[in-house]
Amino acid sequence: MIPSVRHLEHHTTQNVGWLRAAVLGANDGILSTASLVLGVAAAHGTPQAILIAGAAGLVAGAMSMAAGEYVSVHSQADAEKANLRREGAEIASDGAGETRELAAIYVGRGLDADLATKVADQLTAHDALGAHASDELGLSDELRARPIQAALASATSFAAGASLPVLVARFAPPPSLTAAVSLTSLLSLALLGALVAQAGGARVAIGALRVTFWGALAMAVTAGVGALFGTSV
Repeated sequence: MIPSVRHLEHHTTQNVGWLRAAVLGANDGILSTASLVLGVAAAHGTPQAILIAGAAGLVAGAMSMAAGEYVSVHSQADAEKANLRREGAEIASDGAGETRELAAIYVGRGLDADLATKVADQLTAHDALGAHASDELGLSDELRARPIQAALASATSFAAGASLPVLVARFAPPPSLTAAVSLTSLLSLALLGALVAQAGGARVAIGALRVTFWGALAMAVTAGVGALFGTSV
């Protein structure tokens, strides 16, 4: 009898779902709100107008992120459920054929035919739908679509990220507002990129530089548009 061994290895795959939503939310929160604040400031907006724009961007962005993420991930969840229902019906109508299909998958992965058949028989006896979900459909509990979790993660992280440029705009002296918002936002984006890269097992420096570059570009373009309209008006 083979003793039970607890799996202690650490992997990052289980973080993919919520991490993607949280990162996207925080990144967009910092970047879009900072760009909005800088655009209004470049258009010679008053401190009050800058704060109103930033606060409105925070609320609207958080709600938009939550709604968009919920709809997107819920569509994925619906597709997963439909596939599972279809697979369950196929197992019920042709269990032997589905077991042979499962065995063929294992042969394709390198098992010999006899062993593949034994594995398919045992997994089917234990949990036929679970075996097909994992090995035929590529679905697992760790990577299952979770719409509410994704929506909450997106909204919360967006609001947290957007709070930074709004707070800096609130307390920074008007002459240094643009520089303060730009610097703190870029530093925060770099830190976020580094943390995400580390959590995902990627290179920290590359992650930080990538996020910072695109953040600087977006803020520069928005500030330029604001200055253009401010001059025109």
